[in-house]
Amino acid sequence: MKYFALLPTVAGCALACSAWAATPGTPNDTPKDATNRAEPVVVSGSLIERTALEAPYAISVVDREQIRLSGPMINASEALQRLPGIVANNRSNFAQDLQISSRGFGARAGFGVRGLRIVSDGIPATGPDGQGQVSQFDLAGAQRIEVLRGPFSALYGNSSGGVIAVYSAPITSNEARFDTDVGSFGLRQNRLSVQARGGAGFEGTASVSQAETDGFRPQSGAVKQQAFARAVWRGANDEVTLQTGYLNQPADDPLGLARAQFLLGPKQTTSQALQFDTRKTLEQSQLGFSWRHRFDEGALREMRLSAYSGQRDVAQWLAIAAATQAPIRHGGGVIDFSRRFEGAEWRARWEWQDVGLVAGLSMDRQRDDRKGYENYTGTGTAQVLGVVGRLRRDERNDADSRDAFAQAEWAFAPRWMALAGVRTGEVKLQARDAYLSNGDDSGQLRYDYTNPVLGLRWEAAPRLNLHLSAGRGFESPTLGELAYRADGTGGFNTALKAQASSQVELGAKWRTANLSLDAAVFEARTDNEIGVATNAGGRSAFQNVGRTLRRGLEWGTTWRIDRQWQARLAATWLQATYEDRFLTCEGIPCTTPTAVVTAGNRIAGTPRQWAFAEILRRDPTWGDAALEWRAVGSVAVNDRNSDFAPGYGLLAVRWSKAYALSGPWRLESLVRVDNALDRPHAASVIVNDANGRFFEPGAPRSVLLSLRLASRF
Repeated sequence: MKYFALLPTVAGCALACSAWAATPGTPNDTPKDATNRAEPVVVSGSLIERTALEAPYAISVVDREQIRLSGPMINASEALQRLPGIVANNRSNFAQDLQISSRGFGARAGFGVRGLRIVSDGIPATGPDGQGQVSQFDLAGAQRIEVLRGPFSALYGNSSGGVIAVYSAPITSNEARFDTDVGSFGLRQNRLSVQARGGAGFEGTASVSQAETDGFRPQSGAVKQQAFARAVWRGANDEVTLQTGYLNQPADDPLGLARAQFLLGPKQTTSQALQFDTRKTLEQSQLGFSWRHRFDEGALREMRLSAYSGQRDVAQWLAIAAATQAPIRHGGGVIDFSRRFEGAEWRARWEWQDVGLVAGLSMDRQRDDRKGYENYTGTGTAQVLGVVGRLRRDERNDADSRDAFAQAEWAFAPRWMALAGVRTGEVKLQARDAYLSNGDDSGQLRYDYTNPVLGLRWEAAPRLNLHLSAGRGFESPTLGELAYRADGTGGFNTALKAQASSQVELGAKWRTANLSLDAAVFEARTDNEIGVATNAGGRSAFQNVGRTLRRGLEWGTTWRIDRQWQARLAATWLQATYEDRFLTCEGIPCTTPTAVVTAGNRIAGTPRQWAFAEILRRDPTWGDAALEWRAVGSVAVNDRNSDFAPGYGLLAVRWSKAYALSGPWRLESLVRVDNALDRPHAASVIVNDANGRFFEPGAPRSVLLSLRLASRF
C-alpha cells in the first residue's frame, strides 16, 4: 500500500517543526505574563504569544493531557466536546468527517466543515471556498488545540465563524514511544513515534499509526492510516521548519436514519447503504515550510515566509437509484475528484514602546479535477450496484483567494489595551465543464470582502480582565453550493450571494489561585444567509434566505477544590433563528420551493443549550479517576422545524495512571467507559436531508483500554 511505501520517506524526513499560524501570531515568542505557569498560552488571534487571560476575546484551550484522556485520539470531537461555544459531534461515520459548529456558524454542513477555519500547524485544512475537514489532525502529537470564537475570528478571512487551530508539541527530549488502543466494536490502534534533539540546532520527530474499527452499525467500518514528520533548524536569528503528513482512510458509509428507523435502536442501518455499498476512500499528502528571521535592532522585530502544498484524492459511492440518474443532466452516483492545494504567506512584525503591529499577505489555491460516474453497470437482473459505471461528469473546479491583513495593539494606559485589525481579500470560484453532451455547467464568480475588527481590554482588578470586541465576518458560497441552479439550467448559481455577519462580544476572565472563570455574551446578525432551495435527482441547489440572528452566553469554570479534587464546567446557551420568512423544499423530487419556513424558526443543526461537566480526583497511589457528563438540548433537523432530534445526557467514566518502570521506561494506562448508562441518542443530524434520513445515532456503551509505553535515550 502507498502508506507503507511512504514510511521510509517519513522516517528519513524525521524531524520537527511548528509551522506558521494563518493570521498574525508568533508561537515562539515569550509570553508577557509568565507569573501563572498553569494558565494556558495562546497564539490564535494575537500578535504575540500570550496567556488566555490576557487575550481580549473568547478563546479556549484543550491541552495535551486533556486530549490524551478524552479517547483514542482518532477524532477531534473527543476533546472539543469539553469546550463552551463549540458543537463537535462524532457522526460515528468516517466517510462524512465530524460535524462542527461555533456559535451556530457551520451548522448547515451536511458533511465536512463549513463556516469555520481549520488550521493544523499552520497548514489550512479549510479551502479557499470555505470547505474544510479535520480528519488529518495529528492529535497524538499535539501540544494543544486552540478554539477562537467571536469577532476576532474574522481576521482569518473567508468562512471564519470560528477558528480551530492545532499546534504540535515541542521536542524536549530524545524519546521513543509505542501506543496501543483496543476497544468496543472492533477498535484497535497502534502508533509508533520517535523524537530527537540533535546538534547544531537540529531536532525532529516522526510517527506512524493505524486505526481500525468495525463500527457499531452495519456498513460503518473504517481504517485510518497516518504518518507525520517534522524537522526544524534553529540558528541565532533564524528558524527553518519543514513538515510532512500523510493520511489514508477508506471508510464505509451507513447513511442516516429516518425517525422510524432511529426509534428501533442505534444499531440500525438503512437498506440503501447495504444495497449500494456506500463508502468513501480518502488519501491525502501535504508538505509545509516556514522560515522565520528575527532582527536584533530597530522596530522591525521579525519577518516570516511560509508555504504549503498537498494532494487530496477522494472517491465516494452514493445511494442514488439508477432511475434517478437517467436524466441527461445528472452527474452520476459516484463522486471522484483529485485536488491539488497550495498556499503561501508573508508577514512582518513591528514593535514600539506601547504599540505592536503585524501586517502580511497570503494566497491560497485549490484545483479539483472532478468526475462523476454512474454507480451501477448493466440492467435488469444483470445490474450490479455500488460499482463505477459510465462517465456522467467531467470538469475542473478552481478556488483562489488573495488576502492582505494588518493587526495592531496599543497599550494606551497602564490597565488598558486596544486592538484593531482588518483583513481584505477576494475569492474567485470557477468551473470548467469538459462533459458537454448534457449542457455546459461552466461558470465563474468573484467575491470581495473587508473584515474589520476592534477590541478593548480592561484590567478591572488583579487577575480580572473585561473585554469588548466587535467585527464583521464574511462567508462565500462553496464550489458545491454554486454548482447547480434552482431552475435546473446549466452554469453557476450566479444569483447566490456571499453572507456577511456583524458580531459583538462582551466577556470577562477571572483567575484566583484555585479558580478560573471565562464568560462571554455575544450576538451575530447575518445578512444573505445561505440555505437549501431545491433538491432534485441527487442535486441540491442553494439560495440566500435572508437575515439570521445568533446570540447567546458561554461559561467556562475550572475549580481546584484541593490538591486531589478538581471540577470543571463548560456551558452554552444559544438562540440561533431565521429572522425572515422564506420558501424551501420538502422531500424529493422538488424543483420549486413551496414549503414555508417561518420567521423565528431555529437554524437547523443548532442545539439551544449544551454543557460539559467533569469531577476529577488525583491520587498518587491509585491513579486519577474522573466522571464526565455531557448534555445536549434538542436539535431541529430541518429549516421547517418539522422534527427534532431529542436532547440527551451521557455519562462517561475514566481512570488513568502512570508507572515508572526499570531504567528509562515508563508506562501510561487509560481506561474509559463512554455512554456508561447506554443511553440511545442522536449524536448528530444530517441537516435538511432530502430523503428524510436525518438521524445519525450515537454509539452505545463502549469501553476503551489505552497503553502508552515510552523510553528516553
